[in-house]
Amino acid sequence: METVTKKSICFVVSAPITINAFLLNHIELLSKYYEIHLVVNTEGDSQIQFNNITSIKHIQLVRGISIINDLKGLYKLWGYFKIKQFDAVHTITPKAGLLGMIAANVAGIPRRIHIFTGQVWHTKTGILKWLLKKLDTLLAYMATDILVDGKPQRDFLINSGILKKHNSQVLGKGSISGVLCSKFVKDNQIRLSLRASHHIDSTEIVYAFLGRLNTDKGVFDLINAFERLNNKYSNTKLLLIGPDEENINKRIDHDLTNRILFIGHCNEPHHFLQMADAFCLPSYREGFGNSVLEASVLELPIICSNTYGLHDTILDDVTGLRHNVGDVSALFQQMEKIYLSETLRKELGTNGRAYVLSNFNADAISNYWLAFYKNLFAASQFSN
Repeated sequence: METVTKKSICFVVSAPITINAFLLNHIELLSKYYEIHLVVNTEGDSQIQFNNITSIKHIQLVRGISIINDLKGLYKLWGYFKIKQFDAVHTITPKAGLLGMIAANVAGIPRRIHIFTGQVWHTKTGILKWLLKKLDTLLAYMATDILVDGKPQRDFLINSGILKKHNSQVLGKGSISGVLCSKFVKDNQIRLSLRASHHIDSTEIVYAFLGRLNTDKGVFDLINAFERLNNKYSNTKLLLIGPDEENINKRIDHDLTNRILFIGHCNEPHHFLQMADAFCLPSYREGFGNSVLEASVLELPIICSNTYGLHDTILDDVTGLRHNVGDVSALFQQMEKIYLSETLRKELGTNGRAYVLSNFNADAISNYWLAFYKNLFAASQFSN
């Protein structure tokens, strides 16, 4: 009997955290049908271990603009793809996407897939914005298939001239990974234990943020709105979970140091979210906003901005409240509304969990990815 060779897929990412955060569930399912290979910068991460992966290739792909390092990375990617001749190369994040799609194109890889998860240039101005948009346009041109992790983001990219309708799509209702709902379950014991260890009284209302702490995420807006709230209602605290990329901890008002808790990067953010009574994401740009889904599954009411990428993460006034990007007064008003009504908090939270379970379960999203690849390779075989 003739042995059927599995098709090979090579995922290209800049850092292991991308795999851990978004792709583990997908890889576990896809590896049952395909050979899964990985290109990633493993430098400084000696404990990197991913199950279900046929091979891991270290190539340094730095996040920021570095012409010399980028050219080196491009050359190494091209050489690796030329030798391996994968059936598909799939890139995630802007830098890995640009270099990976160019290298895969030149190396003759037949299927080249990139998934857009947000646009760095959305908040930029001038020539830098123009350049970054052109690079995204080049990336899209080099790909054979484009995925986008949200329908509003896809519409935005099409209207911006980056994508075409014919070769771009959103899987399901959106989200790159969905939420592993069995992992995000309310646990009152964890809540009480963590609140006690962080000196949070049972009467205090806690607002949480999860993500990279920087200006684009609206963290300074959140701190300013919280300061107004705390001046009016002293039994409030703000929980900031994620890496502090702009040294925000050192820049806040001294009077707020006991009211704002900086957790930093952690491997189990869902545990720390258990301490919260509401979740805030006043982002200026967002691809989709998976943290909103994770908070909703934990039955937290959501307050988020109206940036395009967050459009489908909540149902307005059903699972969360929305405010205009950069409007600190509106953000404060929504935070106050949540503070004043326990009934509203519970109603939005209950609705939010139901909404995510129905639309963004991680297993369902993984099945969308599997169906995408089955269709992709079937079409390739037919065309050949």
